[in-house]
Amino acid sequence: MKLGKLLLATIVALGTHAAWAADPAALSVYTYNAFTSKWGPGPAIKKAFEAECTCRLDFVAVDDAVALLNRLKLEGAATRADIVLGLDMNLIAEARATGLFAPHGRDLSKLSLPVAWSDQHFVPFDYGYFAVVYDRDGLAVPPASLKELIEGDAAQKLIIQDPRTSTPGLGFLLWVKSVYGDQAETAWKRLRGRILTVTKGWSESYGLFTKGEAPMVLSYTTSPAYHMISEKKERYQAAAFAEGHYLQIEVAGRIAASKQAALAEHFMAFVLAPGFQDVIPTGNWMFPVATPSQGLPAEFDRLVKPVRTLLVPPEQVLANRRGWTEEWLRAMAP
Repeated sequence: MKLGKLLLATIVALGTHAAWAADPAALSVYTYNAFTSKWGPGPAIKKAFEAECTCRLDFVAVDDAVALLNRLKLEGAATRADIVLGLDMNLIAEARATGLFAPHGRDLSKLSLPVAWSDQHFVPFDYGYFAVVYDRDGLAVPPASLKELIEGDAAQKLIIQDPRTSTPGLGFLLWVKSVYGDQAETAWKRLRGRILTVTKGWSESYGLFTKGEAPMVLSYTTSPAYHMISEKKERYQAAAFAEGHYLQIEVAGRIAASKQAALAEHFMAFVLAPGFQDVIPTGNWMFPVATPSQGLPAEFDRLVKPVRTLLVPPEQVLANRRGWTEEWLRAMAP
């Protein structure tokens, strides 16, 4: 009897040990919903990373990168994130000020970006330009400049995103500020009559646009590539603006207090590897920072090429974001 009990205990112990050994380490990656959706790059990136790390990659997603930063600030040192993926250049100074991020220590000299990159805490993984995307079936002649958009026919409506909750919304705020400077509030007041609605995030606004609610939406120069490649449609195109287009660079950062430091380091290297970068053009519909193994799809050559890259330094955004947002709110008030 004793021998039977001993044998049973041994089997249970071995089974428990085997279950424990089979349970891989988990890396928690905070990001935004569009990245992890079934049509986004997240599922393919998760599969590729797990295949080489013998670990489990767990995405924790929120609505947008602005919400991502807000959550991180709320959690502070108690955050369960190991990696934060999807903040953009307009938010990195504020993110760095939290003191939560570790230096990445990577050589970024060979990245393919429209601007030089020297930040020590954040690794870029893709970039794009904001644009007004229009419906050819609803708008024969799109605006050719920000000025034409602001001063154009109020009957031709535009959908935008809120700069308090959306990175494209914040990008558009900075785009207008870059062009109009001290006259930005006046410009917003003029544009207000053309704005059909202001949504919390990009997905909601783009969905309204493709349903025909308005002939224009704030999006990206790369958005038409999705329709050309996935839908074989030429209907939706980006308007080229004479003043130039505002740049967005999305980044990844490693949390200094991560309990999975080795895995987090591995992931930061993976961000620049083919398993990640090859998915970006037709997964996140942005430009990768490293040339994909098979090159960019031919449709990317047909996208709007900005005549000028507009960008406000991150430190200037940090210092002025609240004031510029309040300026926007005053202009949007009825």
